[in-house]
Amino acid sequence: MAADSMEIDDALYSRQRYVLGDTAMQKMAQSHVFLSGIGGLGVEIAKNIILAGVKALTVHDTRQCTKWDLGINFFIHEDDITSQRNRAEATLHRIAELNPYVHVAASVVPLDETTDLSFLKQYQCVILTEVSLLLQKKINDFCHAQQPPIKFISADVYGVCSRLFCDFGDEFEVLDTTGEEPKEIFISNITQSNPGIVTCLENHPHRLETGQFLTFREVNGMSCLNGSTHQITVVSPYSFSIGDTSDMEPYLHGGIAVQVKTPKMFYFAPLQIHVAMLALNHFQENFGRGPNIGCLQDAEEMLKIAMSISETLENKPQVNGDVVKWLSRTAQGFLAPLAAAVGGVASQEVLKAVTGKFSPLQQWLYLDMLDIVTPLEKMGSEEFLPRGDRYDALRACIGDSLCQKLHDLNIFLVGCGAIGCEMLKNFALLGVGTGQDRGLVTITDPDLIEKSNLNRQFLFRPHHIQKPKSYTAAEATLNINPYLKIDSYINKVCPATESTYSDEFYTKQDVIVTALDNVEARRYIDSRCVANLRPLIDSGTMGTKGHTEVIVPHLTESYNSHRDPPEEEIPFCTLKSFPAAIEHTIQWARDKFESSFSHKPSLFNKFWQTYPSAEEVLQRIKSGESLEGCFHVIKTLSRRPRSWTQCVELARVKFEKYFSHKALQLLHSFPLDTRLKDGSLFWQSPKRPPFPVKFEFNDPLHYGFIVSAAKLFATVYCVPFTEKDFSEETILKIISAVKVPEFRPSNKVVQTDETARKPDHIPVSSEDERNAIFQLEKSILSNEALENDLQMKPISFEKDDDSNGHMDFITAASNLRAKMYNIEPADRFKTKRIAGKIIPAIATATAAVSGLVALELIKVVGGYPADAYKNCFLNLAIPIMIFTETAEVRRTEIRNGLSFTIWDRWTIYGKEDFTLLDFINAVREKYGIEPTMVVQGVKMLYVPVMPGHIKRLKLTMQKLVKPSADKKYVDLTVSFAPETDGEEDLPGPPVRYYFVQEDN
Repeated sequence: MAADSMEIDDALYSRQRYVLGDTAMQKMAQSHVFLSGIGGLGVEIAKNIILAGVKALTVHDTRQCTKWDLGINFFIHEDDITSQRNRAEATLHRIAELNPYVHVAASVVPLDETTDLSFLKQYQCVILTEVSLLLQKKINDFCHAQQPPIKFISADVYGVCSRLFCDFGDEFEVLDTTGEEPKEIFISNITQSNPGIVTCLENHPHRLETGQFLTFREVNGMSCLNGSTHQITVVSPYSFSIGDTSDMEPYLHGGIAVQVKTPKMFYFAPLQIHVAMLALNHFQENFGRGPNIGCLQDAEEMLKIAMSISETLENKPQVNGDVVKWLSRTAQGFLAPLAAAVGGVASQEVLKAVTGKFSPLQQWLYLDMLDIVTPLEKMGSEEFLPRGDRYDALRACIGDSLCQKLHDLNIFLVGCGAIGCEMLKNFALLGVGTGQDRGLVTITDPDLIEKSNLNRQFLFRPHHIQKPKSYTAAEATLNINPYLKIDSYINKVCPATESTYSDEFYTKQDVIVTALDNVEARRYIDSRCVANLRPLIDSGTMGTKGHTEVIVPHLTESYNSHRDPPEEEIPFCTLKSFPAAIEHTIQWARDKFESSFSHKPSLFNKFWQTYPSAEEVLQRIKSGESLEGCFHVIKTLSRRPRSWTQCVELARVKFEKYFSHKALQLLHSFPLDTRLKDGSLFWQSPKRPPFPVKFEFNDPLHYGFIVSAAKLFATVYCVPFTEKDFSEETILKIISAVKVPEFRPSNKVVQTDETARKPDHIPVSSEDERNAIFQLEKSILSNEALENDLQMKPISFEKDDDSNGHMDFITAASNLRAKMYNIEPADRFKTKRIAGKIIPAIATATAAVSGLVALELIKVVGGYPADAYKNCFLNLAIPIMIFTETAEVRRTEIRNGLSFTIWDRWTIYGKEDFTLLDFINAVREKYGIEPTMVVQGVKMLYVPVMPGHIKRLKLTMQKLVKPSADKKYVDLTVSFAPETDGEEDLPGPPVRYYFVQEDN
C-alpha cells in the first residue's frame, strides 16, 4: 500500500480489506507505532501489525538475546545468541520481511524513569511490554495528556497469567463498532399509529436491536418515510416501532428499511492495576527480584502481600489465592501460546487505536491458564527448574514431564494456511515432535502459495509464491526450531486419499489438528478420528471472529455431533426471474459464467469423446436413436463463433437476450397491473418489475460486458485474439454491423413457486430433434464439424487473476441485471467477495485462535479430565472471548445396563466360511441384542423386508462385502429392535468385523 498514492494493493490485502474496509486501511497506512519489548509477546504484536499494514513501526529493546528467547521469540535464532545481538536488532530484518509496505526501525536506547518522552509525539500509538509498572504509568500519563492523545496499550505475559490494558484518551470516536454489513429489511406492513409498527416479510426476522437507526426507501403509500431516519424499538423478532406515523398517508406496499451505522464515543481512564499484578510488582520492589520458579515460599509471601493490598483498597476485593500462587510460581516463565492469544487481541486493539474501526477494549483483559497448572499442584518444584535449554521458559510453567510429552508427540496438522502457519510456530516453540526416540509433526496441504496469502500466512514470503504451502511451511518452521522432525505432504484428506491416511496412519497419531475452512473436510476428518479413537482440535476464523473446539475420545461429543444450520439457498425462481437484492444478481452472473464457460464446454467435450465423429452421430439420430445431450451439443456446434468478430457479435446478442428481452418477456407474462387471486398486486415487494436496458456503446458498463463476454467466448471456442482486437474502434465497427434479433414474446410458463428447484433436464420436442438433424447436416456439408470443431476449452473460475476477465464479466453482468431491476449495484470489490465466496481474514484473529488451540493441546497431551478442556468463541471487533466447557459425550441406553457412546465400537472375529447368519448370531451372543439390519456405509447388506435379502443369510461375509486382498476388517452399522413395538429400529455403535481371527 503506497503511502503517497494511498492505493491499496488488493492482491496482497484483499482478504483483510473485507474485514477492515478501505477507509480504515488507509488510516492505518498513515500511522506510526512504537513498540517496546521484543520478547515473546512483543514479537507476536509486531508480526500482526506489520502484516496488517501500518505505515511505520519502531521496535525498541535493550536486552541481549539469550537461550531462553529461543523458546519464546520465533524470530530469534541460535546465531543471534552466539553473536550477543540486541533483541530488536536481531529480529528487525525478519519482521521487516513480512510486509514491504511497512517501514520498520529498531531502537536500542535506554527507556527509563529519566528519559525525555517527547520523542513519542511522532507516534499515534505506543505499546509497552516488559516495562516496569512505574514507567508504564509515567508513559501512559504522558500519552493521555497529548492533544490529540497518543493511544496507549500495555500488555504482559507472566507464566500462565496475562494482562492487557488500553487507554485511547478521554474521548475516542468509533465510526463502526461491529464491522457487520448494515442489515436490509423487506417490509410487509406499517401501521398508522403512535408508535407506528413496522412488520417484516414472513420468515425473515429483522435481527435488529433496540436503539439502532434505520432509513427507509421504496415505501409505497406512506412515502414520506422514504429517505428519513428513525431510531427503533424492537417489538418482536418480526416487528419494531419507529415513532408516530398516525398523520402519514396509509401504507400500501413495498419498502426496504436499511440499518444506519452511527458513530459511538468511548471514554478512557489512565492506568490502574489489580491486586494480583500489584502484588507481583510489590514483591519485585521489596526483594529486588521476581518470585523464584516453582517456589512455594515465595508464593506464600506474594499471597500475604496481595491480602494486605486488598485491605488498603476501598472495596476490599476478594483475593483469589490460586491465581496469586500460580502467578508467583510461574511468573518467571513464559507460555508462548498464551502470548499468541493475547498478542492477537492486543494487535487488534492497536489497529482500532489507529483506525477508529471496531469497539475498543474497556479497558482491561486478564487471561489465565490455571486449567493447565492446577492438575500439576502435587509436582515437586524441581520439575519446573531450568535445565539450560530453549524450553526453560515453558518448563517453568508446565514442568519437565509435560515438556517431554510434547517432545514425544506425533501430531497430524491438516492445512497450512493462516491458522496452520501460526500452529507450526506454536509447535516449534513448544518443542512438539522433537523427541529423541519418538515424536513427529506430519502436515499436509494441496494448495500453492498465492500473493493474497502473504498478508496473514506469516511463514511465506514473496519468493515462495506458486510453491507448495506444506513444503514451504515445513522449511520455515525448521528455521524457528531446527530440532523439529517434520514430514510434509501435498494431499487432500478425503475418501480418495484413504490409502495414504489409513486407519494405521491415524492410530500412530497422538492428536489431529485441523486448520481448514472446508466444513465437509472437517466432518470427514472428525469421523476418522472417532473411528480410530483419536483426539481432534478444530478451529476456524471469519474476519475478527474465531472459534476453537476440543474433541477427546470418551469424554466429549465430536464435531459431527452438532450441525450448523444449512446456508440459506436463493430460490431458483428468485435467481431466474425475481431478484430483490444485489446478492441475487451476483449469484445469477456467477451461474451464467459457470453454465456458459465451464459446464456447457465440458458437456460438449464429453459428448464428442463418446461419439468421435459428426457423421456417426448424424447416422444414429436419423435412425431414431436418442443420444443424451445431443440437441444442445449440435446447437452449440452450429452457432460456434469462428472469429473474433463473431465472438463480439455473440456477446452483443447475449446482451439483448439477458438485459432487454428477459424484461420484455416478464412484463408480457405479468403486466405491471397484474393482480393475485387475493387482489394484491403481483409486482410488489420483494418482487421488483424489470425494465429493458437499451444498449449504449458509450456506457462503460455495457461496453465492459461486451468486451469481457467476447474474450471469454473466444477463449472457450479457441478463437485467437490480439490486443488490437480490444480497441474501441474495432469493437464499435463490429457492433454497428450486428443485426440484433427482435423480441418475440413466448407463452412459456414463468416459475413463481419459491420452493421449486431448477429442473435437471429440459425436454426436447420432436421439432427440435428435426432441427438438430438439419443443423448437423449443414455443419458437415460446410466442413464445420471437423476434429477441431468438436473441441472446446472449459474455463475454471479464478477470482484473484485480474487479467483473465472472469470478474469483469461477473461484475458487468450482475450490475446490468441490477440496473434492469432497479437494484443498487455493487462495486467489483464487493462482487468479488460474494461471487468468489471469499472468507474475510485478518492475522490478529488467526494468531489468537492458534494460541488457544495450542493451550488446549497441552491439556490433551497431559491427559487432563473433561472439565479442564475449554471451547472458545471470540470476536475481536466487539471485543469478546467466551469460554465454555466441552459438551459431555451422550450415552445411548439399549437395555439391561447395555449402553454405548459415539466412541464405542463392538468387535466380531470371523473366519473364511463365516456367513451373514453366523455374524448376526455372533452379535446376539456377544452383546445380547437382536440385529434387525446390517449396513456397510451406504450399502444395505441385510434388510429383511427387502426382496431377496433373507437368502443373503447363507452367503459368506467375504462374498457380501467383497473386501480388497489387503483388507483385514470392515466397519458395519447394526440396527436392533426397540423395546416398544411401533418405534423405529435403533442403530447401535459401529461393529468392526475381522474376516479372520487376529492374534490378540
